[in-house]
Amino acid sequence: MFLGTYAPRLDEKGRIILPAKFRDELAGGVVMTRGQENCIYVFSTREFEELHEKIRQAPVTSKQARDYLRVFLSGASMETPDKQHRVTVPAALRSYAKLDRDLVVIGAGSRAEIWDAEAWNSYLAAQEAAFSETDEEVIPGLF
Repeated sequence: MFLGTYAPRLDEKGRIILPAKFRDELAGGVVMTRGQENCIYVFSTREFEELHEKIRQAPVTSKQARDYLRVFLSGASMETPDKQHRVTVPAALRSYAKLDRDLVVIGAGSRAEIWDAEAWNSYLAAQEAAFSETDEEVIPGLF
């Protein structure tokens, strides 16, 4: 499970060092793809394969499902961490997420997310107030 917030930097070759707490889960490889809110989703290969099986069940007759599938999978890239636990963030994904040198990597349960630091700080500031004011069930059965 991916938890926490980390602040790695993007090097000149477009690589980041994976947070130490994520390394075991991602040692077998990672799949990066476009995420909502212009971040990058990072899945373990195993988790992405499970997600792909669920996605495959979407009806081909649904235009919304086809559109989502195309955007989600066309941006996906399989990467393997090197011996220094670095992975390359593909140029197209760096552009999509508008990544600069300073990054934030957050744990989001079944995936990690890579954000431009400024974009994350703006997003978090906007969402924290709403989070603390939540007074109804957001996730069924949780609260």
